Amino acid sequence: MKQSHLGKLHESARLLVFVLAFLAGALAVMAAQTGTSPLAGVRDHLQKAEAFLRARDPDSAAKEFDAVLALDPKNAEAHANLGVIAFSRRDCEAASQDFRKALAVDPSLTKTQALLGICEKRLGEPSARATLEKAFAKLKDKPLRLQVGMELAALYDQQGDSGAMASVMQRLVDLDPDNVDVLFMAQRVYNELADDTLNKLAILAPGSARMQQVIAERLVNEGDMKGAIDHYRKALQIDPRLPGVHFELAEAIVQASPADSAAQAEAQKELEVAVTVDGDSAKTECEFASIALLQDQTAQALAHYQRAFQLDPNEVEAQLGLADLLLPDKPQEAVKYLRMAVQSDPLNSSAHYHLAQAYRRLQMTEAAQKEMHLFQEIKQTKHQIEALYQQMNKQVKPEAGQVPDNDLPEKQ
Repeated sequence: MKQSHLGKLHESARLLVFVLAFLAGALAVMAAQTGTSPLAGVRDHLQKAEAFLRARDPDSAAKEFDAVLALDPKNAEAHANLGVIAFSRRDCEAASQDFRKALAVDPSLTKTQALLGICEKRLGEPSARATLEKAFAKLKDKPLRLQVGMELAALYDQQGDSGAMASVMQRLVDLDPDNVDVLFMAQRVYNELADDTLNKLAILAPGSARMQQVIAERLVNEGDMKGAIDHYRKALQIDPRLPGVHFELAEAIVQASPADSAAQAEAQKELEVAVTVDGDSAKTECEFASIALLQDQTAQALAHYQRAFQLDPNEVEAQLGLADLLLPDKPQEAVKYLRMAVQSDPLNSSAHYHLAQAYRRLQMTEAAQKEMHLFQEIKQTKHQIEALYQQMNKQVKPEAGQVPDNDLPEKQ
């Protein structure tokens, strides 16, 4: 990953927002703490500094902080705020000196430590990693924690530590899952980590069953089911009890030829083997159910979906499968499972579509219209995603219970 992609994020104006917020917060603490200071005039200078900052006059504020230090050379908050003023001017060398003086007096100033770490990184100092890691572990302020996390990710990238970079990016995604910059960086590092591990696998075990499984999975993602099936079979020739492969092969067979009864029978046999190798699971039971539906065996499909739900009540495919089978005669019961599906996967357009149909059957017109509106919005967004993925020659993974494009919603 090239550093130039990261530099722009670190020089953004958003950094100045929490710098100013830091100043305001620190001054409030200072005003409270210096009430007991024996040094005359300190509080007066702090109040003047705060007023100058509110008036956006950092030069005058800095003079007041200097006056504080003339009276109290070990005043940690004055040093910290002088450092922040220098930092806002991108003078990291001067800022670092004041930050270090502040931390020497009061090591608990986590925000000061965070800004010192950013300065150290920009100055190329070896201590930057340790300083940023300590601050990141303790920070509560969300904007500053995000900034420190991105700085850490950039530093890990420079040092070639992809594992540490992936770890910090996952924490940033958890912290702000809708942040575009975070998502961009996360998908990049995950892709690079995946490529690195794949390259290592190819070097260490090019003829292994796992290598064949990886190739098959890549082909599935590209929509080449026939090629995927061939490589799944090669994997099983090498290791007939390779975990997960019998299930994946069954899925690929059904997707390649859903209307072919011979393919259905073959997929069913693979699923039976999968149960003996991997044990029963909700996903396996859902696949059994989907084959039963293709064979018009509704009762068997219902039993498999019930078993899947019993194994994992949060399995969306089981929730939708049960709802679909119950909807014609028991719409109220179907609603229960559809609400679960929407809660489990809020962006599942099929769940919203079928919930709208269920509400309509129950004469809940307003609720039905709301769900249909959500369905249409999500469907439109996913069409846009598909268009973007087509530009990358990449297949979109189908959602559980996907509604076919030709199954248009009824007019409200």
